[in-house]
Amino acid sequence: MESYVVGVDIGGTGTKFGIVDKDGNVLFSSEMSTKKHLQVHTFIDELYEHLSEMIEKVGGFGRIKGIGIGAPNGNIYTGTIEYAPNLPWKGVIPFAKMVQDKFKIPVKLTNDANAAAVGEMMYGAAKGMKDFIMITLGTGVGSGIVASGQLIYGHDGFAGELGHTVIIPDGRLHHGTGKKGSLESYASATGVAQSAREILSESDRPSTLRTIEIDSITSKDVFEAAVKGDEVAKEVFEFTGKILGMSLANFVMFSSPEAIILFGGLTKAGDMILKPTREHMEANLIEIFQNKVKILISHLKESDAAILGASALMWE
Repeated sequence: MESYVVGVDIGGTGTKFGIVDKDGNVLFSSEMSTKKHLQVHTFIDELYEHLSEMIEKVGGFGRIKGIGIGAPNGNIYTGTIEYAPNLPWKGVIPFAKMVQDKFKIPVKLTNDANAAAVGEMMYGAAKGMKDFIMITLGTGVGSGIVASGQLIYGHDGFAGELGHTVIIPDGRLHHGTGKKGSLESYASATGVAQSAREILSESDRPSTLRTIEIDSITSKDVFEAAVKGDEVAKEVFEFTGKILGMSLANFVMFSSPEAIILFGGLTKAGDMILKPTREHMEANLIEIFQNKVKILISHLKESDAAILGASALMWE
């Protein structure tokens, strides 16, 4: 009798989940809001409701091998979510144990970007690669580093927080961490919107973005304006690509990956962000690393990658 696993991807805004078979087919999937749940208990209750229905469709809980979860600041060693800056629940949360108590089946938890990296390695653009870096460009900037075929967890389970590396000393304030100048405060969807606000308020250049209340501008608005040729919006992506490219150069010189795989909402901007990213990465690399590292867009459907990666934790 075939068994299945559940993959859950917890993001700052929304949570995606699905049921996956041994071949990496997502049989059923759905999503729910993360940020509306100020209490972790109500979040788990809603997740249980949705997943119970899906689990019944594949023959009940007896067919489920376990639940793999990717979450911001998820610790694979302890099963806890610890001080996640973009989640509504603060402090250290014994999340895997809480989910296991509710569902009565085994649970494994890791960092969301590490889960996406595992998914990419098993089913996507990194299939067959032993050394690569996965960068997720969403509400925040996550990363998973694979070296010699192993995901790098570090001694405490938290290695690979490249989004929180400081790229501009004393730069923009990151409201979640209180630190200044991190990659995440520039190259995330939140950062793109912030860059647009800064450029608009520092000049009176014409832009269709001025028709939107300045504090309501989103990265989607900037993308739509850039596609229509808006010069300010295009400059935002040029600037974002510059910061990202500089950062990627640092990461390349650290672990010499075969490829960097970009995943998440911002990759939809295509060459508007990729071109400056590639240019600035190469310009900041020393000669021995130049023209060696591919920048690839994830092959996995955005809705599936982290679900697949989280579920892969249970097949290991």
